[in-house]
Amino acid sequence: MSQGPRSGLAAVSSALLAMSRHLEVRDVLKTIVASARELLDAQYAALGVPDDHGGFAQFVVDGVGEEQWKAIGPLPRQHGILAAMLQEARPQRLADVRKDPRFEGWPSAHPEMSDFLGLPVRDGDEVLGALFLANKNCARPQGGCGFTEDDEELLAILAQHAAIALTNARLYERSRELTIAEERSRLAHELHDAVSQKLFSLRLTAQAATALVDRDPARAKGELQQVAALAAEAADELRAAVVELRPAALDEDGLVATLRTHIQVLDRAHAARVTFTSQGVRALPAAQEEALLRVAQEALHNALRHSGAQRVEVTLGKRGPGTVLRVTDDGGGFDPTTVRRAGRHLGLVSMRDRASGVGGTLTVESAPGKGTTIEMEAPGG
Repeated sequence: MSQGPRSGLAAVSSALLAMSRHLEVRDVLKTIVASARELLDAQYAALGVPDDHGGFAQFVVDGVGEEQWKAIGPLPRQHGILAAMLQEARPQRLADVRKDPRFEGWPSAHPEMSDFLGLPVRDGDEVLGALFLANKNCARPQGGCGFTEDDEELLAILAQHAAIALTNARLYERSRELTIAEERSRLAHELHDAVSQKLFSLRLTAQAATALVDRDPARAKGELQQVAALAAEAADELRAAVVELRPAALDEDGLVATLRTHIQVLDRAHAARVTFTSQGVRALPAAQEEALLRVAQEALHNALRHSGAQRVEVTLGKRGPGTVLRVTDDGGGFDPTTVRRAGRHLGLVSMRDRASGVGGTLTVESAPGKGTTIEMEAPGG
């Protein structure tokens, strides 16, 4: 590497670390492109992820301003040099891309490019995308300079790690989609059971009130009051389910803000008082934040729907090097030693799996008539 061993290795290390920090596919693509352009000192960089229809599902650029990018127009099709990289799956290093017989031009707003270096990003035999750079920043006496063989080798190393990062990001997103689908299925099942029971009771009570209205108006009035109470409970169930079906805004707002918003809505939707306090918690890795949120949601679900609690307190804070979530209620409680019953009805197995999946622990303190405290500790924060 022309930069020298120390600066070159440091730059490569920084680029690889930057790629490994992200789990969202779009973020990984942006980081790959920015890292490649900086590492090889190019004016422009881009990465295209092909679709199945001759175009690109995603196309990320670096070095082109937002206004210019909008002026360029629609995403490119798979043609010319881009198609060659995807179809032939080998590097393309050109002194002037415009003079290559495969060059087919570009839109009027497209920046002028000359020297070009591109290669596919591959996972085994699958081509995940095409990564390319244009216009190396260097002096050009009599048209010289351009990308070198060393540049090509360096970009090949980066592309190999980019394939790993992109594959991991795709697996993460698929895993999260499956988790969301499982959560929605669980909520749909619970919603069906809870609301069906309420509506069945509602119908029976209304029938009883109808039978009593002539011969015992006082009792009929009592039954009608019960109808109103059951209708209100059914509405609470529906509102709470709608709240849980909303996707968590962890990516945009972070764990603390997402929990606070979620708990504020639950406090309005239920008769019980639900409060939240947080102190000293910084941003955590995405997997840990999601696990903490899901454990909080499960514990809140138990407290508000099964325990008969009048008050539920949620706290999030620091303990040594870790972050601790605590959900405490003053409800009926249960016997934690009855593992099978508690695990089946209260989701304790699921919560323990979520905690252990991110290197954390889950503890449960409860007793009949004494309320319940569920605590999850996760590393970091």
